Amino acid sequence: MNYRVACILGGLCASISQTAYGADITLRYGQNAAGVSGLSSLPFSVAERKGFFPREGVNVVMVPIPGGTDRIVAALDNGDIDVGKNATPYLIQAVLKGSDAVAIASQTTNPTYSLIVRPEIKSFADLKGKVLGLSTPGDTITLSAVRLLGAKGLKASDYHAKVVVGTPARFDCLKSSECAAVLMGQPEDLEAIKQGFPRLGFTHEAGSDLIFNVDMTRRAWGERNKDAVVRFVRAMASAYELLNDAKNRDEVTTMIKESGKLSDDVAREIFAPYLDPAKNVLPRRGEISLAAFNRVLALMSEVGAIPTPPPTAEKFVDLQYLRAAGIQ
Repeated sequence: MNYRVACILGGLCASISQTAYGADITLRYGQNAAGVSGLSSLPFSVAERKGFFPREGVNVVMVPIPGGTDRIVAALDNGDIDVGKNATPYLIQAVLKGSDAVAIASQTTNPTYSLIVRPEIKSFADLKGKVLGLSTPGDTITLSAVRLLGAKGLKASDYHAKVVVGTPARFDCLKSSECAAVLMGQPEDLEAIKQGFPRLGFTHEAGSDLIFNVDMTRRAWGERNKDAVVRFVRAMASAYELLNDAKNRDEVTTMIKESGKLSDDVAREIFAPYLDPAKNVLPRRGEISLAAFNRVLALMSEVGAIPTPPPTAEKFVDLQYLRAAGIQ
């Protein structure tokens, strides 16, 4: 029997056409231009390279957004993109200012950040009265750093926080002696250690129960295009499943090595935390923990980035797409 005739008679045309005949929906996906090839883009890169988007019948076009993470929500609100990745605090602050953006899946839950210090700093107590290079006050990088410092006995009044955006800029602050300690992502932290700047601790030492990045859409647009969003969420879920499976260690290490132009040893060291459940670097399938989202809100409230008491996660999260995809 003719393939298309069988399709029609069996009532399966929609599902078959999405896989056998390629993607039939196009989504514009926005993310920070500076991080397109970085570790935070690894799940999206995996979904692209493994063909998970066309398998779900969706064509996803990457739209790099220059100028900072805060501009991604603006691009979403302006209709320049349909979905996008953003740091959780920027989504929260935008929604509180009237944005229609809403989180549809978690992206990176707890990336590995190191507190790198000047050689003369031997303990957390040595940081008292010193200048620390962090990110903006409400950023998850700063929030996790403040949380780590608090767990080690340092209050906000014990040190001077300097806003330095971007790991390379923070490393420059450290090398110039203007900063006694800075937060650095990978692989830059490994290079700093190689140059003689010690690691005093990891942010996850204070807990791996936050949500750093989320995928988002406009609430009204998502309601009108639910099927497209569900397909996108399912494709990303497949990427997380692949990344979380230890049997794929070599394949993923090679991806990291190639994208970052790194040695095999460095790529393996970078990927090791991803396979440690205690580090909780990635979600299992893109699920959103409302408790973790509420912790971000609580930390933002504590540092004065949002009002007190903070709203609950439900104001910023829509779980219907994860539920429809069979994930949550």
